[in-house]
Amino acid sequence: DASRIETVASGVKRHAFKQLVVDPVMIAKGGASLLQDTAVEALKTALLPLATVVTPNVPEAEVLAGLTIRSFQDRLEAAERILALGAKAVVLKGGHLEGERAEDLVLTASEAFLVSAPRIDTLDTHGTGCTFSAALTAELAKGRPMIEATVTAKRFIQSAITYGLEIGTGHGPTNHWAYGMHGEEGVTLETITTSRAR
Repeated sequence: DASRIETVASGVKRHAFKQLVVDPVMIAKGGASLLQDTAVEALKTALLPLATVVTPNVPEAEVLAGLTIRSFQDRLEAAERILALGAKAVVLKGGHLEGERAEDLVLTASEAFLVSAPRIDTLDTHGTGCTFSAALTAELAKGRPMIEATVTAKRFIQSAITYGLEIGTGHGPTNHWAYGMHGEEGVTLETITTSRAR
């Protein structure tokens, strides 16, 4: 709810965190909303302006940007709108999109990139967003530049999905032990030109 988000934002300011990764866990895998309407507004006005990077998936980006994402141009517009809320960077994750590759859009004040990897047909996807944002946080904490940190986080989650644990029923967990035991899993980086990154 809004009060918890405002409390977190207050703590971030009080402790002068140098880097903050915000994974806006707003919508459950089944489509249910996890935030109250007032909490969405608090997220946009209190927490995102403090973020080094925000990592929404497509449904979350639609809520934050206030638009429906159907095309690549929609994704760019959504990322621009989210960046305008005050975050220094946006990683708009593409796992919910169609296509042979899962393509993430990375946008900063001066650069735009696509980081993509082959889409994996698996049920071992529980925690993909949390895993990605945690890996990104770890890389930024090591002092890695944003794009390098994002590529490493993408490689981490790609390995975690590719070499799933295959336990339980339904959506199983990602395999955090897979990274480093296998190859780079086909992750590619492409610089793109936008009105912001010219």
